[in-house]
Amino acid sequence: MAAAALSAAGLTGTAQAADINVAKNAGFESGLTNWTCTASSGATVTTPVHSGSAALKAAPSGQDNAQCAQTVAVLPNSTYQLSSWVQGSYVYLGASGTGTTDVSTWTPGSSGWSQLSTSFKTGASTTSVTVYVHGWYGQPAYYADDFSVIGPDGGGGSDPGPTVPAAPGGLTAGSVTRSSVDLSWNPSSGATGYNVYRDGAKVQSSTGASATVTGLSADTSYQFQVTATNAAGESPRSGAVTARTSADTGGGTGGGSVPEHAVTGYWQNFNNGATVQKISDVPANYDIIAVAFADATTTPGAVSFTLDTAGLNGYTVDQFKADIKAKQAAGKSVIISIGGQNGTISVSDTTSANNFANSVYSLMQEYGFDGVDIDLENGINSTYMSQALKSLSAKAGPGLVITMAPQTIDMQSTSNGYFQTALDIKNILTVVNMQYYNSGSMLGCDGKVYSQGSVDFLTALACIQLEGGLDPSQVGLGVPASTRGAGSGYVSPSVVNNALDCLTKGTGCGTFKPAKTYPGLRGAMTWSTNWDALSGNAWSNAVGPHVHALP
Repeated sequence: MAAAALSAAGLTGTAQAADINVAKNAGFESGLTNWTCTASSGATVTTPVHSGSAALKAAPSGQDNAQCAQTVAVLPNSTYQLSSWVQGSYVYLGASGTGTTDVSTWTPGSSGWSQLSTSFKTGASTTSVTVYVHGWYGQPAYYADDFSVIGPDGGGGSDPGPTVPAAPGGLTAGSVTRSSVDLSWNPSSGATGYNVYRDGAKVQSSTGASATVTGLSADTSYQFQVTATNAAGESPRSGAVTARTSADTGGGTGGGSVPEHAVTGYWQNFNNGATVQKISDVPANYDIIAVAFADATTTPGAVSFTLDTAGLNGYTVDQFKADIKAKQAAGKSVIISIGGQNGTISVSDTTSANNFANSVYSLMQEYGFDGVDIDLENGINSTYMSQALKSLSAKAGPGLVITMAPQTIDMQSTSNGYFQTALDIKNILTVVNMQYYNSGSMLGCDGKVYSQGSVDFLTALACIQLEGGLDPSQVGLGVPASTRGAGSGYVSPSVVNNALDCLTKGTGCGTFKPAKTYPGLRGAMTWSTNWDALSGNAWSNAVGPHVHALP
């Protein structure tokens, strides 16, 4: 679970010099002083924090949404800016008792710091307003830090403000690709963010002590510096570091030999009642076979793989490796999947990112895997997972296949860690096959709520990714192969095909029809080839040819 931080920023223009932060104990450095949390749901923690040494952690339970609030002194007929850095599941920020129109804003979840912001105007006789942050019923804990409400002093004054942080030290360049360079540095005390400079020009910002600079030219040398920032200003620039991108081998974007329209299927390295298969048993309609799953090790971030020979009726490692080679000779890709429902792999710092990249590359060399699938269902740190995958790409080269299988909630917003990771590695990403099942109702790209198990659910949610920055070739529809393949959300193959037609050709749509078509849509995915086999391969026999015949 990541941390949340709250800060104020002007929405209607830069705050005047007389404006102050009227919130007290905004960074929770004095525990919960000035704050009241419902049902004793709040506490302060020392990690994770956005700045300083403490942050708020609040956990919803039962019918309580873990609201923490304080009353601030304000002036009548005045405008205040309220914003917040947040992390966690479904975090809300708002103000009530304004005397005019109460306001709130929210995020569906983020594994890294993301900022919420809004503003309010007080009424003609309003002298105090309640500002609050809360989570949502049945969701995990959220974190908050650096709360501020910027506007005229209502008589309560403000806490001492921050000072400009020192320049970051220890800037180093890590892994490079043809178009990117990984940077890391030592955190600066009191910093709430960092700016990255390339050859003297600011190119991006980061909330943590690392960043990946993308969009670079191959075989080119660049000089980088960083600065630390907070509400008081920006530090001097750090010492410079020089890095050179790798030479262009002509490989293009990620995807290896994956066809323009592809079908992905997960192959089970265990027996759970579905048909037990060898890799050679997987039908030819599958273009990418994701071996489920790698195992966590005692080394942070590292993974291993052990073939379940006993559960797979004596399937040997040598047969397994030979079957992978045979599939590759037939133009298929076989990759190792990381995670799953019970996966416990955590990539949360530079060390674990390096361990992840090294261990996955070792598995690729040992078994002949073409790449990796990211199927982590317990949160993802976009900064370090992106770093790990870029490092893996630098080792494996342009033929690397990278797929992702986020849950629907993970792709509702570009601020979510999974979505951020996909965008961060867009130049090497093959396809995101979001799981359109086991989720309940979700928001589509038009802001309407759609129920799973319908063509509208598939198309309106795919639209979020298609309009959120991913290339159509990096979007696939992930569905169960049969009713036994998932707890909920199964749709017949005909519904999958209708959704594919709706997105690529504008036909077969339900009530939702996208504003444009996406002929380059990659295709579809299913869990799993084993459940498909138990149903006589009905899914792949229907969806496979349809995907391969897309425009």
